[in-house]
Amino acid sequence: MSESTAVGRKPFLYVVVCACGVAADVGRLIAAAQGRNWDVGVIATPQGLTFLDVQAVQAQTGHPIRSAWRAPGEARPLPPADAIAVAPATFNTINKWAAGLSDTLALGILCEAYGMGVPVAVLPYLNAAQAAHPAYRRSLAVLREMDVLIGAYEPHRPKAGGGADRFRWEEALDLLEPRLGARP
Repeated sequence: MSESTAVGRKPFLYVVVCACGVAADVGRLIAAAQGRNWDVGVIATPQGLTFLDVQAVQAQTGHPIRSAWRAPGEARPLPPADAIAVAPATFNTINKWAAGLSDTLALGILCEAYGMGVPVAVLPYLNAAQAAHPAYRRSLAVLREMDVLIGAYEPHRPKAGGGADRFRWEEALDLLEPRLGARP
């Protein structure tokens, strides 16, 4: 648990959102986290941003959505994260993150989280053809070595989308809360 959490501030959760159909439902995770006494900020990949109702998410969290690097000297719009949930996480983001690529703000935050000791949970959302790719299996193994908590998800059929009804948003919180030492 971070020092700021220990002095009475609610724990702060970054929700990293990637570009896929279920991203539009991220308000479900935000509401669940707020119901469990978290404060929440959203970091979207550049393409993930296009899947969100930006005004609705910002109204729900009370914070701007971050998607781009801030300019030198610009104030930090969010406090430091006590934990991070990557939900939904795409094939692309999982593979780039595991490879240590940091070409977006979201990936930069995820790559730094490991070295900063910030607990991270990832809820993959991808199709079965992507999940069959050897790079995906290797990437999950790397993330596990980094102590990333990986949620269960049964990939949907290629070109079919779907699975939104089975996407377990709250699983990210269930995975993270024990890492904070006590339920927030």
